[in-house]
Amino acid sequence: MTSKERVEAALRKQPVDRVPIFMWFHPDTGRKLSKLLEIPVSDVGEAMGNDFQQTWVNNNYAMEGIVHEKDGDSHTDWWGIKGELQHGFNQIAHYPLAGASREEVLAYKFPTGRINDLLARMEPVVRNRQNFFVGCDVSPSVFEMYWRLRGMEDAMMDMGTDPELAYEMLSRCAGFAIQVGNGACERFGLDWLWTGDDVAGQRSMMMNPKMWSRLIKPHLKRVMDAGKTYGLPIAFHCCGAARPIIPELIEIGVNILNPIQCNCPGMVAADLKRDFGKDLAFMGGVDTQGMLPNSTADEVKRATEELLGIMTAGGGGYILAASHTVSPETPGENIFAMYEAAGISKAQIFDNAALIRAKKAAQKS
Repeated sequence: MTSKERVEAALRKQPVDRVPIFMWFHPDTGRKLSKLLEIPVSDVGEAMGNDFQQTWVNNNYAMEGIVHEKDGDSHTDWWGIKGELQHGFNQIAHYPLAGASREEVLAYKFPTGRINDLLARMEPVVRNRQNFFVGCDVSPSVFEMYWRLRGMEDAMMDMGTDPELAYEMLSRCAGFAIQVGNGACERFGLDWLWTGDDVAGQRSMMMNPKMWSRLIKPHLKRVMDAGKTYGLPIAFHCCGAARPIIPELIEIGVNILNPIQCNCPGMVAADLKRDFGKDLAFMGGVDTQGMLPNSTADEVKRATEELLGIMTAGGGGYILAASHTVSPETPGENIFAMYEAAGISKAQIFDNAALIRAKKAAQKS
């Protein structure tokens, strides 16, 4: 099976030769694997057997796609948000609408003049569309985009005390996501549309689910409808304890749920598969906070095998992925053990890297 065939079959809950894989590596982890495999960082995913090609065309490009070398390095993106590297991850150091008046918030302009620049990020991705499953990431789609502009405290205050302002701005956030999503769907042969909106924490939702339903859900549906218009399945990312809204996510069109933080309340993989497996495919569930960095390689292999058994029971409907980026603290042998459980041996990964080196050498000659 090609990667594209493998993912499509899994999403249809049909038999596959092995479980599809979509793994995210922290930049430092990617560099470690790059050095070990003697290939460029950009080729690590291919060598490791990842089945997807995808990139960001919304603000996550600036938050996750711009990589700094040392803590304190920073950038200000096209949205006016300042990102600064802190403890290995980009964090927001300046929110352009924090403390702004109602009039100033409503006067904010999204960077629509940069849409073509953002969509250009898809061009190297779609060159591999024949073999890989190709996606476009339009996250953060609604609430998460607003709080990145406004700051969490002001965004939550707006939702509680000025819901009309919040509703309007959440609508505008969704509108920008729809613009880039429509652009990507029109220009490129996509296999799914990736949406995302973190609205849950480690213990519970960030807000009352009724508030989410009233102020956020209608706009999130509009983003998903954009992909549905082009006949695409919709993947949705929300970290944390998101179980209270899963039935409504299904209602508005989500087909694939990520990342399944199994150590959060209500997010036990077996329970989610039992309760929602008829309507959803799942992606994630490998614990990057406890199990993956701290267990032995044998324990990682057994835990991954158990997860695969649960999530593929009764057919496919599962994509192997971590619950977050694989951290630099994770031993290399644990990473290889996780892949081995999925049917890709360490030897095969090194063989893949050798083929990539040979291909690059041939292109230079």
